[in-house]
Formats: sequence, structure tokens, C-alpha cells
Amino acid sequence: MTDRAQQFASDNYAGICPEAWAAMAAANSASAPAYGDDEWTQRAADEFRTLFDTRCEVFFAFNGTAANSLALAALCQSYHSVICSSSSHVETDECGAPEFFSNGSKLLVAQTDSGKLTPEAIRALATSRSDIHFPKPRVVTITQPTETGQVYSIEEIRAIAATCRDLGLKLHMDGARFAHACATLDCAPADLTWRAGVDALCFGGTKNGMAAGEAIVFFDTTLATDFDYRCKQAGQLASKMRFLAAPWIGLFESGAWLRNARHANRCAARLAAAIVDISGVRLAFPVESNSVFLHASDALLEGLTGRGWRFYTFIGGSARFMFAWDAIEHRVDELANDIRFLATDKAASAG
Repeated sequence: MTDRAQQFASDNYAGICPEAWAAMAAANSASAPAYGDDEWTQRAADEFRTLFDTRCEVFFAFNGTAANSLALAALCQSYHSVICSSSSHVETDECGAPEFFSNGSKLLVAQTDSGKLTPEAIRALATSRSDIHFPKPRVVTITQPTETGQVYSIEEIRAIAATCRDLGLKLHMDGARFAHACATLDCAPADLTWRAGVDALCFGGTKNGMAAGEAIVFFDTTLATDFDYRCKQAGQLASKMRFLAAPWIGLFESGAWLRNARHANRCAARLAAAIVDISGVRLAFPVESNSVFLHASDALLEGLTGRGWRFYTFIGGSARFMFAWDAIEHRVDELANDIRFLATDKAASAG
């Protein structure tokens, strides 16, 4: 990919970071036992326990849809329900997989503009009905950062967890970009998860420099009973598991997991700072992680498309730009310059 070709429509566009690539190459140096019974998978799981400073159970899946759906299925029965935000990934972008893998658990959706759940919204949904004709609330899932790029503070997570405990609910965190939240808050991963009351986390690797792979981390280890069977049944037990596991070793041992996230966050902040004063362009949401959402005229967005820029407009019609570990800063500046030029040109034409 040339610099000019780099796009920011999705952090899934990025390649594999050197640290993950090197770890995969090291795991490829000889044969190893299959189905996770290898040193690489054990080492990767131990790296998670070191990172989170606790004895947790760790499983590896190919993608986020499987990770979230299987984790939620492990936390509830088919007659239970899962409380989530209206813009959460499990509600809008999993093609019904959470319901499918749980054999029918219903998603109870809270309408939120920011993508964040609040204790009040959770309590309202969880207590709206208690009769046997309604699926019993069992789990709350929060996305960290949210689909709108906003980050839950430690205090917000603690408040949600306290509400969950009061209502007898489990707390799951969809952390497809969990590293970016850690980078934003500059805190220990444990402080954002089990110390704050999170029972299970899906930690994203794909959007943080890996080719593929997510980790399901159970802090409440009793919830992991027979989860390996659930993974196998769902087609998530890799025969050559070391190639899903080894990249985590590369990310964690080198510190790249956090460096990658910090760089992506900085690039998002760089774009936001460069366009904040442009008339007719405004940020749809605060920039708190590695995404920038822009409200602009259709003419300006069409102009960006005409100049070769790719982006999505599936959240509120705003243009979304995502930044990954490999974002090139001068390419970010080119995007900002094109936005400024088009905004000025459209304003001049209108005048």
C-alpha cells in the first residue's frame, strides 16, 4: 500500500503489525500440538493473567462476532435477556448471532444518543417487567469504547457494575478496541475490568495490529465452565491454535498493544484538531479514542468521495473515520486539508 492509498474508513483495513507478525513467524518455526495444547497458547493465556494481574480463564476466537456471542451465551440461558445500548455492536452489527448462539436470549435495547448505558437506563429495563411472560434480564453488555468512540470512565463502569450486582445481573464488556480505552484513560487494564466489577471481557486483537483473533477473558472463572465445548461446537476451536495465540504474546511482551492504540488515538485527535475551526463541519461526538465522526453537508461528503476518500455514514449520517496502528500522519493531514478545501470551496460557491 502506498501512502496515498491509505484509507481511514475502518481500522480493519490495517495490516499486521511487526510484533504480531514476528510472533506468528516464531510459532511457525516447528511443529506443535494441535487444538491449543501447545506452548504458545499457554504462554498467551499467561500473558493475559499477567496483564490483568489476576487468575482469569482465557479462550481464543477467530473474530469479535463469535467472541461476543459465545460469551453472552455462556452468561445466560435461552429464556434470559441481555441489556445493551441501541448502537451497540451486538444489536446493530452481529446479524443476530448473540440470539442465535444463546438459543434465543432476547436483547433489551436502551435508546442512547452517545452509545453509553447508564445505571438508570439499565434499572429501567431490568425492572420494567417481572412476570413469567417476559424474558428475565440476566446480563448487561457495554462496549468500551462505544460505537461512537466514547470511553466509559472507571467510575462509570463501577456505577454500572454496582447496579448489576444490585439487580443480580452479570456484566460483559465488548472490548473490540479495549486497548484504545486503556490508552485514553492511561490506566491498568484491571482497573477497567474486574476491579471495576466486570465479569467477562472480549478483548479485541484484530483492530490492534493482529491478522485475526479475539480473546474471551472470564474474570469470574465459574462462568467459563465448559466454555471450551461451546467454542468447539461453534467452530471456534482452531486446529492450529498457536497462530491465533502467538500474536498476543508479541503484542503484550513488546508493549505494542498499548503503543498501537496510543498512536491510533493520537491520529484521531490530530484530525479533530485540524478541522475543529472549519465552518460547516462539526464533530458528531467527542473524540476520545481512535474514531472521528463528522457532520458535514452532502456536497462536502460527495466531494471527499470524489477525491478518493472512503468512509461510512451508518451512525446518524455522520462520516466515520477510523485510525489504526499504521496510520500515517501526513495522510491524516491530507484528509484534513481536503476537508478544509472542500468546505471553503462549497462556501465560496454558495456565496
